Amino acid sequence: MQPPETSAEPPQDFAAEESAVEGAARRESAEEEPSPSAYDGGAGPARSPGGGAVVLAATPIGNLGDASRRLVELLGEADIIAAEDTRRLSRLVHGLGVQPRGRVLSYHEHNESAKTPELLEAVAGGATVLLVTDAGMPAVSDPGFRLVEAAVDQGLTVTAVPGPSAVLTALALSGLPTDRFCFEGFLPRKAGERASRLAQLRSERRTMVFFEAPHRLAAMLRALAEAFGGSRRVAVCRELTKAYEEVLRGGAAELAAWAEAGEVRGEIAVVVEGAPEQAPARPEDLVAEVQSLVAGGTRLKDAVAVVAEEAGASKRQLYAAVIAAR
Repeated sequence: MQPPETSAEPPQDFAAEESAVEGAARRESAEEEPSPSAYDGGAGPARSPGGGAVVLAATPIGNLGDASRRLVELLGEADIIAAEDTRRLSRLVHGLGVQPRGRVLSYHEHNESAKTPELLEAVAGGATVLLVTDAGMPAVSDPGFRLVEAAVDQGLTVTAVPGPSAVLTALALSGLPTDRFCFEGFLPRKAGERASRLAQLRSERRTMVFFEAPHRLAAMLRALAEAFGGSRRVAVCRELTKAYEEVLRGGAAELAAWAEAGEVRGEIAVVVEGAPEQAPARPEDLVAEVQSLVAGGTRLKDAVAVVAEEAGASKRQLYAAVIAAR
């Protein structure tokens, strides 16, 4: 089975027509340089004084046909290509038929600190530094954040070549609400730390997107079922944009059983439904929780504040209920 063929149609110009007055004003301003439109191959944002820039470029997450024209151009033209894995970069440029003219260097989590000053010096001197990771957008659960942070601190230009994103692709395919979401990356590997992180997310109302290694997927889904309840809706997105793409949707317990039943392979993104809205708790139902905190040494005022905030209850009414229960 081969990946589906991709085709690209020229994008429509959805900008509203300028009024006659605006058009006349533009023509009278002969010295004003027009901004490039969204689709005319503009050069991007104004460069820093040295003329260089850090460019974060999204690479295909599975299907080579998803590579953008701008990515192809920059791979051939950039002065320096900083790649998370130079072997993967070699396969990428070969598949795209590109011959990089610039210097290629390795840039990953183990050498970011050492390599960042060198890249910034090149940008300050006028070089275009193209940062690419194994798949998707750099700096999103991939190397790049330190370079961007340092470039911003030095007033250097940072821009991006948008493209494929496993986070957004999984979210869109999940069938779960997309109006509000958060990206949580990888959960901790150790069971205790993972349970602690999920406990912090138990009341998270937004849809959550995680990455997970295939050999840890079953344990992660089982932990989700224990923390959020077995019926919490989940979508496991596997091998996105590749020939064997698969999206499984169901309850957390159901998908945990599926993962435990056999070997799971491929790149995994897990999308989890946010916590349901709960009716405000009655103050009298929270008294025992406050009393438990007080018995453990917490001041009454602080205990009331903590419990009221977690339950969305009135602190004044909860305090009164605790006093009345004495």
